[in-house]
Amino acid sequence: MKRKIGRRSSQAKRRERILEKIHLNAAGIDIGSESHWVAVPDDRDEGPVREFRCFTHELLALADWLERCGIDTVAMESSGVYWIPLYEILEERGIEVFLVNARHVKGVPGRKTDILDCWRRSSIGGVVRKTW
Repeated sequence: MKRKIGRRSSQAKRRERILEKIHLNAAGIDIGSESHWVAVPDDRDEGPVREFRCFTHELLALADWLERCGIDTVAMESSGVYWIPLYEILEERGIEVFLVNARHVKGVPGRKTDILDCWRRSSIGGVVRKTW
């Protein structure tokens, strides 16, 4: 099967896509009913992915950790009502919060885990913009 001259394959077009980072100090959070998984950029902490339980003192510790890591933007999913207390704490601290539809991240290839979900939110979910 011959390819038409002058037309680029879809694979070549995919290679040209570039993700432009628009929030360099961003973190991603996977919200859960019992705990939240948080990912910050690798260069901000020795353990860039951490789990925090849903108790108030742990949510405050989560916000403290984000501030120590220099985070000013967070992307997190708005599943159920579990995101609301954390959202209020982060907003109070002056951290900009983007609520991300979990369906938008489900199309990302790979197996689903809470750790990967928070990492994906920090690197693609509302934190970068596609440029074509």
